[in-house]
Amino acid sequence: MSVSDPDPLWIAFRLVIVVLGLAMVVLGVRVAVSRRFPPAWIRVGRLPASQRSQPVRMGGGQALVGASLLIQQAPFLIPMPFPVGAALIVAALLLAGAAVGWFVLRRD
Repeated sequence: MSVSDPDPLWIAFRLVIVVLGLAMVVLGVRVAVSRRFPPAWIRVGRLPASQRSQPVRMGGGQALVGASLLIQQAPFLIPMPFPVGAALIVAALLLAGAAVGWFVLRRD
């Protein structure tokens, strides 16, 4: 798949994934760095008191998942040789594993 693919539905779907990945990275880094959840997350999500004290854990995990989504979509949207694309897919899987490890092992 590439941007020159004739099926516009797949292109639109992949671009939506890229936008969501960027949003996840930005919001996750914001939460991890500021060490505060946005007030809307607390109201809408109804976070219990035990989870309100873990913004670095949740923000860092979210940022890693967003980065994994972005790297995963790069080989499909940007023309590149197969070995480079395969390496990016492996890097995306490693980032997803790192996100799980970050969330499980990180304690605030």
